[in-house]
Amino acid sequence: MSSKDFRRVPSLFLAGHPALDFLNTQRKRDNGLVDLLRSDEDVLVWFRQAGFPAPAIDDELKPLNLLRSARALRESIRSVIESRKGGRRGDPSALNKFLEAGCGYPQLVWSKPNKLRTEIVRRVDSVESIFAPVAEGVVDLLTTGDFDLVKRCEDQTCVRWFFDQTKSHRRRWCSMELCGNRHKVAAYRARRRDQSVSSQ
Repeated sequence: MSSKDFRRVPSLFLAGHPALDFLNTQRKRDNGLVDLLRSDEDVLVWFRQAGFPAPAIDDELKPLNLLRSARALRESIRSVIESRKGGRRGDPSALNKFLEAGCGYPQLVWSKPNKLRTEIVRRVDSVESIFAPVAEGVVDLLTTGDFDLVKRCEDQTCVRWFFDQTKSHRRRWCSMELCGNRHKVAAYRARRRDQSVSSQ
């Protein structure tokens, strides 16, 4: 999938948590990993699709190299999620750099007489500051999320993670339509093959 194709098709937001959706921008295909973030523009498109503020990049901030920072953050997320899930102490130093850069302040937005909301205003003076909302989501997941419900897809060919928000908490696949269906078809074929061998 080219960067141009990626921009035309909305990203798959299947994880149930934005930090895991960002982690899932790398997928497994044909025994290799496919990175959906291949350019600075891909990173900005993902931000827009995820509902995060995507800054307009002016000539003053270029060249930002959002891609390098996005990949560094993603690997930091992978490391801390795997550590937390495995019951080990992780290294938050890379994640903390993104958090430090994202200093912001709350601002009251009063758009109609009875419509008030709080909005976080962030400085966008560095590449890392752009990623602060994602980093904050990671911290929220790590500190308040029930890690019994943070799971890796059970399909052996998939590398996606998800936050199981089903009522029974028995979700096994990142997506029933993708990995779950593939597993069911493979199991069906195996049963048919076993039946034909045993009937001979």
